[in-house]
Amino acid sequence: MASKAATPTADPSPVSPAPSGAAQLDSGEDFEVLDGTEEEEEDDDDDLSELPPLEDVGTAQNEGPTEPQPATSEETGPSSPLQEEWMDILGNGLLRKKILAAAPPGAERPSKGQDVTVQLKVSLEDHGTQVEEHPRLTFTLGDCDFLQALDLSVQLMNVGETALIIADAKYCYGPHGRSPTIPPNSTLRLEVALQTAADGPDLELLSGQERAALADRKRECGNAHYQRADFVLAANSYDLALKVISASSKVDVSPEEEAELLELKVKCLNNLAASQLKLDHYSAALNSCSLALSHQPDNIKALFRKGKVSPSKGEYAEAIPILRAALKLEPSNKTIHSELSKLVKKHAAQRHTETAMYKKMLGTVGAGGLPSKGPAKGPRSIPWKWLFGATAVALGGVALSVVIAARN
Repeated sequence: MASKAATPTADPSPVSPAPSGAAQLDSGEDFEVLDGTEEEEEDDDDDLSELPPLEDVGTAQNEGPTEPQPATSEETGPSSPLQEEWMDILGNGLLRKKILAAAPPGAERPSKGQDVTVQLKVSLEDHGTQVEEHPRLTFTLGDCDFLQALDLSVQLMNVGETALIIADAKYCYGPHGRSPTIPPNSTLRLEVALQTAADGPDLELLSGQERAALADRKRECGNAHYQRADFVLAANSYDLALKVISASSKVDVSPEEEAELLELKVKCLNNLAASQLKLDHYSAALNSCSLALSHQPDNIKALFRKGKVSPSKGEYAEAIPILRAALKLEPSNKTIHSELSKLVKKHAAQRHTETAMYKKMLGTVGAGGLPSKGPAKGPRSIPWKWLFGATAVALGGVALSVVIAARN
């Protein structure tokens, strides 16, 4: 069966700008942004990080895409009657849905992987202030391209239906909110009208430019999730972008398009690695960095992140040459200077500790940690005079035995 993926697009209406950090993650030097140090900018249009399997990156705060619970008998079927009560989508009271206008008879429910288009109005539940509006917002159902609350709710709507969604911050903009209109930990009201649902494009039939455009949109979705500190969904989006790039193709791709796809692949791998580092999945992050470097051995961000992964596993000796290689490529980068300096000090301390431990095991270090002037005299040490005397007594006993035997 041919691979398919929907093309998430935004309508021409004004879309709320991403936080300022998103632009830095997407288009500038992001060492400082990702690691909480001072900000320095770079001229190239680069990146973020990498992705492990979703089952490997779930955390309490950053859960993976959540599955809505099966609808009750009143909501199942192609055309549900108008709801009088709220539906608790996840069973935890944090995501509720109420039908405002029922779908026409015979309307169908969309399925995962389809392109869905909705009209969306977003308001703060506390004040009722409208903070966002999209006359036509298109995204891939099940990919969590926009808000997880929207993705989960639309799966339980029929085409032509209008519903009101009350969503906890956990499924929207989280503890960080979205400056300046959405405060942190804000519960939102989403008025959603499901307009269309259609199968996404066949990846094998996309041209190189179409494939690159789709993958780049997925990467931008990942950047938005990353800015909200939802690193699981960010990793998911980067992984989806990589799947688009790596899908088999039945059309000819020009060398220029191949180069563009490769450049985009390295960006997604770097972004994926950053997300994995935030989730403490060091082996997965190391794999992402290594794959990026297999395509671009001098990629400064992949080198930097690989140099940060190894110390997390206690491998200072392996990290130092990597960071030195990165510093050689960009000698003025203060972040690399700082990280390398810290690693050299930690490595020196580690070597000192190991040396002291080995000396103590070999008995060459005294109780105070200083080298002993003479051989250590522990409870098991035997003076050489005692050894000589014992040897003499043993030899005398043997000689006496021989004499007695000869006489007999």
